[in-house]
Amino acid sequence: MSFSAEQVSVQLVKAGCRSNFKIKNINEFMPASSKEAFYVHEQSGQAKIVIRPIFEVFSADFESIEGIKRIKDYFHSSEMTRFPTRIHKSAQPIHYGIAFKVTSPDAAEQFITKLTAILAQ
Repeated sequence: MSFSAEQVSVQLVKAGCRSNFKIKNINEFMPASSKEAFYVHEQSGQAKIVIRPIFEVFSADFESIEGIKRIKDYFHSSEMTRFPTRIHKSAQPIHYGIAFKVTSPDAAEQFITKLTAILAQ
């Protein structure tokens, strides 16, 4: 089942996240109790939540949530300005992160709950 970025965004706001900006098909959010940015990206009607690469060690924890699936490679976008950069298919560095496909409202809420718990450690 496909879950759109708009649906994910509504669910994140209900979960207490704040939306900072939206550029093209990227929307930046922060959990209520943190300044840790993450992004929601939509491609072909499918929503992805993108987090900083430092959280890669928690990939299995996030994938244990029903309705969350890690996308194999790093996700790159110049609009994710709070994320680190690396060289990828070009001479210029580009921002990158870890993307997870979201397929349900409950999965989006559980993802943010888990991210918030990790940030609180």
